[in-house]
Amino acid sequence: MNKWLNKTGKILLPIILGAFVLYWVYRDFDFARVGEVLLHGVDWWWMTVSLLFGVMSHVFRGWRWVQTLEPMQLHPRRSNCVDAIFLSYAANLVVPRLGEVSRCGVLARYDGVPFSKSLGTVVTERIIDSLCILLITGVTFLFQMPVFMRFFQETGTKIPSLMHLLSSPWFYVALFCVAGVLVLLFYLLRMLAFFERVKGAVLNVWEGVRSLRQVKNVPLFLLYTLLIWLCYFYHFYLTFHCFDFTASLSFMAGMVMFVAGTFAVIVPTPNGAGPWHFAVITMMMLYGVSAVDAAVFALIVHAVQTLLVILLGLWGWLHLMWKNG
Repeated sequence: MNKWLNKTGKILLPIILGAFVLYWVYRDFDFARVGEVLLHGVDWWWMTVSLLFGVMSHVFRGWRWVQTLEPMQLHPRRSNCVDAIFLSYAANLVVPRLGEVSRCGVLARYDGVPFSKSLGTVVTERIIDSLCILLITGVTFLFQMPVFMRFFQETGTKIPSLMHLLSSPWFYVALFCVAGVLVLLFYLLRMLAFFERVKGAVLNVWEGVRSLRQVKNVPLFLLYTLLIWLCYFYHFYLTFHCFDFTASLSFMAGMVMFVAGTFAVIVPTPNGAGPWHFAVITMMMLYGVSAVDAAVFALIVHAVQTLLVILLGLWGWLHLMWKNG
């Protein structure tokens, strides 16, 4: 019974959290506006180009994964690594952070890569990703500090009065998001505790983490890392050109919203649903976009990008079965 409740909680809690934030953000929104924009206000050519960057970000991540496995004399097929990445992002829609486990399971099944060793390389990837986003955030913050300060003030995260804080609706949105992150950390700690009970697993994970030190082609590894983050950025930034009301937004505006959205998706909801909308809408309004237009942008872009994740996950699953069947 407890096991069933635990599994159900892992699926339902992120959905409930995302639904709560989405309801709060869109509680007074006229959804007829979305239909109007979809029919007459979206430049689908630009949207297609942005989606291509989304696909390539996963492809480069799969190719980079091959490099981190090579020092341990593990040589999975490159196509399997890419398909595993596709599948992992789709799995994260069901249970946030499940993808990190599922992609390792794919290589264990189809290429005989030890699960714990590949998990170590995923841990290394997450460390590198964290360093990249911190670097991007630092540079963006320096160039756009006034915008961030206004964001903190308008969302109630930088105010002198405790009573003002408690009366701010955005405080409760942020509170629920923080609670979601804490729940995610709880499940991650339980996962680590499980591996500690498995003989040799921790040593294999550590070997995977250390594999980065023996990467054969460091310049290529760095190039893949750069391309991954460039693709992430342009996957988002090019969507500005899909709408008349965002086409004039600057490159730096894109950087600010990209950083805000990246931190928002840390909150364990399906593809960042809810927190991502809140962050992007709030930031977009600071650059002069109306609340309605910003809300329309967030809904359409997030829905299209989530659909891409689902389609790539289906492709990865079918391609893996076809090539390895």
